Amino acid sequence: MRGPNAVDFWRGFALVTIFVDHVPGIFLDRYTFRQYSLSDSAELFVFLAGVSLRYVVNSLAAEPASAALYRLAGRALTIYFAQIVITVFAIAIIAGSAKALDQPYILQWHNAAAVFEDPIDAHIGLALLRYQLGYFNILPLYVVLMASAPTMAIMDRFAPRLLFPLSLAVYLYTLATGWNLRTWPVEGTWFFSPFAWQFIFVLGFILSGPRGYASWSPRAKTILFWLAGLQTAVGAAVALADFAPDPAALPHPTLFFVFDKTYLSPARVVHALALACFFMGAFKYIDRWAPRLTGYLAMLGRNSLYVFCAGSILSLCGQVARYTFDGRWEIDVVVLLVGMTGLGAVAWLSEWRTRLAIARAQRLASA
Repeated sequence: MRGPNAVDFWRGFALVTIFVDHVPGIFLDRYTFRQYSLSDSAELFVFLAGVSLRYVVNSLAAEPASAALYRLAGRALTIYFAQIVITVFAIAIIAGSAKALDQPYILQWHNAAAVFEDPIDAHIGLALLRYQLGYFNILPLYVVLMASAPTMAIMDRFAPRLLFPLSLAVYLYTLATGWNLRTWPVEGTWFFSPFAWQFIFVLGFILSGPRGYASWSPRAKTILFWLAGLQTAVGAAVALADFAPDPAALPHPTLFFVFDKTYLSPARVVHALALACFFMGAFKYIDRWAPRLTGYLAMLGRNSLYVFCAGSILSLCGQVARYTFDGRWEIDVVVLLVGMTGLGAVAWLSEWRTRLAIARAQRLASA
């Protein structure tokens, strides 16, 4: 397995933060960086997903375009199946908790009521990704983004200069019109508009490319690191002041000026990019002073899909535990210990299985 690096470390950090943020009310939630930032772990996770896509596309550069497209489409299908599996587990946990605690109200948690009141349409919607449970709506976005990855790979190979302006045009049109996908059978729209969120995904892909961040001079990187740190501090001050623009006082279209998460307003994009830059530069210092921490979080980041799925299920179990025991601080500690141990165990088992497969292949090759 590759050693700890900035991308894996911060992706692991994002996964841990998502787990904590998805257990509302837990005491550590008030200390996660979304409380001190205009963006949160979702932007960081999607940006780093774009960076990871760059590594995959680079590894497929010597292969025919058809083979690369097949690999990338297969990844999107894998993420889709993961979404279906964790959603089924979530529904079972909600139903089982409602029955065990004799609390029918739990059946309405996280937009789940339609599953039990209108199961036929709800299950069709789940299969089509048009019906999503609360806290289980990031992977549908990821499915759409990865479904676009073959197109991105083709453009990067044959017309790389078109990718950024096309992505920017879609983003600006989305902000101007509120373009989003509709949900069904529950009325509404996706919590994450894929037409807006594709922009930060594409930025991660482009900035990690041959003409991106790695090609800049050390002096430029140092200057950018300190500027990003300054912008991060400004964003933290705005967040701590609980300032948000009043939509009624803003010109139209207001999505250009508010701090909207669904449509990834520009303020969130700028702050997320500053955070990513500052975090990447800070990794070498963290690795120097806390190597065990970087090793643990990088292991989570290397196995992000498995860890994310486990974290989604564990966070829902944590919500049930806090509800059952009235949010006592002792339960918060147990939830955190079980969650961090569970995430680490899933990542370790994933790598252990990979090591076994590699060892088996080596034995067969030498036989």
